[in-house]
Amino acid sequence: MMLRIVLVCLAALAGADVSSASIDQTMGRPGGNADRLYTPVELRADFEQLYHGLQEAHFDLYAFTPKPRLDRLYAQQLTALDRPLTRQQARTRFELFAAAVRMGHTRVDSPDAAWLRYLQSGGKSFPLPVRIVAGRVYVAQNLSGVEAIRPGEEILGLNGESMSRWLERTDRHVSAETDYMAHSLMEYDFAQYLWVELGAVDGFDIRLRRAGSALQVHVPARTQAQMESQHARQPPVLDLENPLRTARLLSEGVAYLRPGPFYNTEARTAAGEWDVSGFRQFIDHAFATFATAHADRLIIDLRGNPGGDNLFSDLMVAWFASRPFRFASQFRVKVSRESIAANDARMAHDAQAAGPISHRYADLYAHARIGEVVDFDIPETVPRAGQRFTGKVFVLVDRQTYSNAVAVAALIQDYHFGVVLGEPTSDMASTYGAMEQFTLHNTELMVGYPKARIIRPDGDTRPRGVTPDVLIDIPVVQAPDDLVLAQAVVIARRR
Repeated sequence: MMLRIVLVCLAALAGADVSSASIDQTMGRPGGNADRLYTPVELRADFEQLYHGLQEAHFDLYAFTPKPRLDRLYAQQLTALDRPLTRQQARTRFELFAAAVRMGHTRVDSPDAAWLRYLQSGGKSFPLPVRIVAGRVYVAQNLSGVEAIRPGEEILGLNGESMSRWLERTDRHVSAETDYMAHSLMEYDFAQYLWVELGAVDGFDIRLRRAGSALQVHVPARTQAQMESQHARQPPVLDLENPLRTARLLSEGVAYLRPGPFYNTEARTAAGEWDVSGFRQFIDHAFATFATAHADRLIIDLRGNPGGDNLFSDLMVAWFASRPFRFASQFRVKVSRESIAANDARMAHDAQAAGPISHRYADLYAHARIGEVVDFDIPETVPRAGQRFTGKVFVLVDRQTYSNAVAVAALIQDYHFGVVLGEPTSDMASTYGAMEQFTLHNTELMVGYPKARIIRPDGDTRPRGVTPDVLIDIPVVQAPDDLVLAQAVVIARRR
């Protein structure tokens, strides 16, 4: 899994006791963060800084959650900070508030580090990776060692509560615009947020649907080593991350390209993340190979792609674009002290590592007023000179196509450069993005927020992902054979 983002279902949060003992006890147990206790005065000061900083720097803090509702939640949370907490406990409280904004790029440090320490110290967790479809939870893989559990079965309940209630409890930690996006992210992090909610437990009682009836099964918690051992003994499943980048010919003139993340995955330094030379070489070699083989159909696979930067993706699109293009019709930036400070810090630390965009932001901020919303000019990219791919292009996406990979799919769809296949993306095609961060004074937690409004090329501002031109169902259980790609090949041949 390449991506970790977090977020919340506001309805769940509004009715939840976010000062519950379960959350606080979890973070104080062995394997959690053993930081010193912060006083209520320190915690309230940080919480005030969090909300006021978001109000000042966020492009549109109340786009999805009305101000009166967020104000009420803020007042409730501020009052509830009435006793000392560890840094990890504070993180959880603050995370719940940030997630209530219902925006993927508005978030507080996730508990990933504490979770990793817990697992590395031998901590046990929920051993059933899940798939969530239309609000229903399925077993995607069985790493529990309990043979009675079959991948593909629906989980109806856990520890006496329905799975709809468990989705409410876990989703409230996750920052996302829609339930669909929250559930796509929870497919990565369900075990982690069960741990946040329950703490370290020895097992789970689950209720499964089988042959029209319910079956009760006890599932022991497992360590990471135990789950890896169980995984090694199972038949192989489809792995879209190994290798990250690949290009090959399929058959009958159909070529296949999985570009991988749109950043330098081989970078050994921060500055190296902006080095496009290796990616350019890979892309150019791939398309030259396709030309030699006279391929006239190309499937670009963006499933599970975490995104990256258009400095990379534009190199790929330029190979088949029929006219100049840009990844957004509008890119508007809100100028704030927080964003200026974040950009200055990057530049001061390492101007080369900060990349060319940070230099452009610095110039923009030098000529704008605090609070002003200004256009960030995006120059057009022209099609590649010389040899180009002139066949038909098909782009394969799924719910876990994120960030710039969604922008690439939207660009190809809006400019009619190709046909999009698969399932709707959960990440937004028009989004609040270009995330920045500021640091809370006492706990030193990082608060992320979007400083920009980015609109897809066709100008559609609705909060939704890319809807494929041709839908392909993604199976709950991934077989060794790529059945989705096989369907995409059939579609490519027929068009």
